Amino acid sequence: MRAATSLLRRWASYLGVWALLPSSAWAQATDVTFPGPQGVELHGIQYRPGGTGPFPAVVALHGCGGLYDHSGALNARHADWGERLAAQGFLVLFPDSFGSRGLGSQCSTTGRAIRPGRERAADAEAAKAYLQARPDVKPTAVSLLGWSNGGSTVLYAAGARVSDGRPSFARAVAFYPGCRALAERSWHDRVPLQILVGGADDWTGAAACQSLAAAAQARGEPVAITVYPGAYHDFDHPALPIRERRGLAHTVAGDGVAHVGTDPAAREDALIRVPAFLAR
Repeated sequence: MRAATSLLRRWASYLGVWALLPSSAWAQATDVTFPGPQGVELHGIQYRPGGTGPFPAVVALHGCGGLYDHSGALNARHADWGERLAAQGFLVLFPDSFGSRGLGSQCSTTGRAIRPGRERAADAEAAKAYLQARPDVKPTAVSLLGWSNGGSTVLYAAGARVSDGRPSFARAVAFYPGCRALAERSWHDRVPLQILVGGADDWTGAAACQSLAAAAQARGEPVAITVYPGAYHDFDHPALPIRERRGLAHTVAGDGVAHVGTDPAAREDALIRVPAFLAR
């Protein structure tokens, strides 16, 4: 058994991909509660590496579907990233912006009460403050990561000025965010930021993010964008067959229809790119 495990680890190292790390190296999800904005008690899930730390940390923001799936289990994408980042030495915190306020999925809701630029950005700052006050976290190495609606929140948070006297987010990664609203206003990026989006994404779209990134780069701001040809929304999911979703509140064509699904090549690149970029 030990020989097999050793071989598996060597194979993972050889490939340069941590997709093959043994499950024993992965942290388990635990529930946490911490103070949120305007008196809200935020609930969330934490993945913590073994040892005493202090660890670099990641505030990870769920998409419009929420933190959990229809069965009440942690969304497979979130669980996959939490386990993998913890195995790489990051303490990962997923604040539950919707469930903490008694809400479910918001993907089909047009007039959302919990918005990326306000309530969710405030949740991200509250999560950062909670982590920075912990002795097992490096306060200057707290990064921000988000998907879709959470990715949009990353953009807002990356452009915000810090006013609480604590260090700002060290780095930020936004998976397939909605960029159109920010591309149409005077948004500025204040932290090193990576945007990862599928070239075939018909839910949030790549074109607005490319325009947003190009404008920021022209101003000398630290924004990079990677567009994966042919990839759809949710391309980094561990095992999601490509399918069509209907009844969505916001899509590129405005018809409520979009495609989602895993793109193996894009996923593999993201699994390497993201942890290499995050602050340590």
